[in-house]
Formats: sequence, structure tokens, C-alpha cells
Amino acid sequence: MQTMVRTEVAIDGRSSFLAQGQDLDDLKRRIEAAMSTPGRFVDFVIVGNRSVSVLISPRSQVVFSIETVQFDPRDTGNDQQPFGGLYDY
Repeated sequence: MQTMVRTEVAIDGRSSFLAQGQDLDDLKRRIEAAMSTPGRFVDFVIVGNRSVSVLISPRSQVVFSIETVQFDPRDTGNDQQPFGGLYDY
């Protein structure tokens, strides 16, 4: 079985899985920078190749967890090719 690493990010209790190809260190730096402001949006791509924009403030709680899962060839991180959800034909 082929596997891949999947990272879960929970922001203020709401959880999403990051799409493949997301630079975790860069995302952490952008979240840290946003927390030093009154509030700033941070953008990233989640599984399903969907773009997400989250408002991060000094009061935000962010938790990352990493696991190995079965490989999903659709999970490319390309938000121009979304999959899953209501209209995945």
C-alpha cells in the first residue's frame, strides 16, 4: 500500500487537513506573524484542493498534528482542480 503524510490543522477547534504540497514551516511562520497583529487572514489549501482563508488573531488557538495515511492521487494541492463535496462528479 502506498502512503503519504497528512497534516491536520485545528484552528479554534475547527479542523481541516492540509492538501499535499503545503509548506508547513511557511504556514507556521505566517500564522505566528498574524498572531502578532490585531488580526490578519492566512490562506492555505486543504484536502479537496480547496482554498481556505482564516482570520488569525492573538486569541486564536492553532494545533497541528501529522499522520501517515493511504495515498490519494487526487490530493495534489492544486486549488484549480477541487474534488469532494457537493459537486464532485
